[in-house]
Amino acid sequence: MSSSALPLFRFGVIADPQYAAIPPHAVMDRYYANSLAKVAEAIEVFNGWELSFVVTLGDVIDRSFSSFDDILPVYEKLRHEALFLLGNHDFSVSAGHLSEIATRLGMPSPYYSFSRHGWRFIVLDGNEVSTFAPPEGHPHRALAAQMLAELEENGARNAHRWNAALSDAQFAWLADEIAKAGEAGEKVIVMNHYPVHPPSEHGMWDSERIVALLAAQANVVAYLNGHDHVGNYGKAGACHFVNFKGVVDTESENAFAIVEVYAAHIEIRGFGREESRTLVY
Repeated sequence: MSSSALPLFRFGVIADPQYAAIPPHAVMDRYYANSLAKVAEAIEVFNGWELSFVVTLGDVIDRSFSSFDDILPVYEKLRHEALFLLGNHDFSVSAGHLSEIATRLGMPSPYYSFSRHGWRFIVLDGNEVSTFAPPEGHPHRALAAQMLAELEENGARNAHRWNAALSDAQFAWLADEIAKAGEAGEKVIVMNHYPVHPPSEHGMWDSERIVALLAAQANVVAYLNGHDHVGNYGKAGACHFVNFKGVVDTESENAFAIVEVYAAHIEIRGFGREESRTLVY
């Protein structure tokens, strides 16, 4: 078998477990408590593969800081590194816990990057400018309220308080990370909780500037996200935008994926409700 027929590396993806020990919301098809068993099932599959890491694309919990005490021990059975990023529901906790979420998830900081096998992964904090994540009285809260009001006034479809934006500082950091990756000869995969493309009611408030940046960079291959539980896919420039389906949806059917990175394409192996895709780059 030629070397190009083998993946360079693989990693696992889970989106939106949204665990809470509460009854299901049948109308929305959300079964919060069932996510413990679904995540455990995904981990059992992941443990049968050689993976670099497993990333959960935000909304580990639906609400209540104590929910982390139930779901994070499930990840301890994973034989691979577990990586997290922040989703909007992860901040559905009492005000005193808002600043502790990233630490509770074992994250180095709310946004960060790491390199594997000559690829750079850039992990965004899509909640930075929001009406729920910054502490009370923080300038980002006031900025979020202003941005949301302007979007509402313009009739924007993503004018919802469960969406958010990057700060200008984080956006500049993203551009800088992509540039540094380019200098190092690294290809880039960006990961965030929120979609930015195709435009949708779940999109980041500053989707347009993010898409414009990523679509203009030759070394940015993909942007992976959750948040919109039905899933989605789009392409802008050479960048593939993949929205993974939510684990919390449906009573028993799971949704997770193994992403295989090859020399000229990415293979997404979907399990349960998650779709399989081939992304050529």
